[in-house]
Amino acid sequence: MQLTVLGGCGAWPTAAQACSGYLVEYAGFRLLLDPGYATLPRLLQHGTVDAVDAVLISHGHPDHCADLNPLLRARGLSDDPPPSLPVHAPRGAVDAVLALDKPTMLAEAYRLHEFDPGDRFGIGPFTVDTWLLPHFVPNAGIRLATPESVLAYTGDTGPSPDIPRLAQGADLFLSEATYVHQVPTADAPYLLTARLAGQYAHQAGAARLMLTHLWPGTDPATAREAAAEAFEHSIGVAAPGLVADLGDTVRTLDRVDRHDTG
Repeated sequence: MQLTVLGGCGAWPTAAQACSGYLVEYAGFRLLLDPGYATLPRLLQHGTVDAVDAVLISHGHPDHCADLNPLLRARGLSDDPPPSLPVHAPRGAVDAVLALDKPTMLAEAYRLHEFDPGDRFGIGPFTVDTWLLPHFVPNAGIRLATPESVLAYTGDTGPSPDIPRLAQGADLFLSEATYVHQVPTADAPYLLTARLAGQYAHQAGAARLMLTHLWPGTDPATAREAAAEAFEHSIGVAAPGLVADLGDTVRTLDRVDRHDTG
């Protein structure tokens, strides 16, 4: 399994980075995980829009799903439209994005498969397990498994005893880390710190940790240092173009270290 970061900026995109977006590939299947703001241009650096086989969305905040609209436009309005794109999302999560155009305009561009966080299902070669994790809106923590490797992803979440279960023994734990050491009181039930992400990675026995969804302007090195207080293995910070090959530890460590900038 290979993960390519399209973006990992929390809340809004910056000049240097798109919001949450990840391309996950295995056995020739390309799964787009969370097409947040400004991720489509990054995706196009890695292939055409018709090369995406399915989309999986953790929750309905636009920094995780807004670029589903231009993705569907680019596919559905082309001269030779590809087959309908399977879109998997929690119930109601993409209603607002799909409502940006009149219903008939992109009706043939996608097939919506809604699920409830807690469901288990398949997407291509991936087995997908989901957990309902605390956030401002319903959010699905996602565990993608193949016979060779496991990727665990929090989406956006606050503290939860389910997070170590989600990430148990994962080859890569992709964790939200909006803040470094402390979340403002009002948001504390719904977001994580880099320090807590490191603690969860340690509890889960994950092989590697990648921090994502950092608040714009956060110093990636500071976030890494906070996570390293509890997690002694490889720690990276999501940045555009970073590639993690699950099962290829040497190459992954090399790339994480060289691209650890936000």
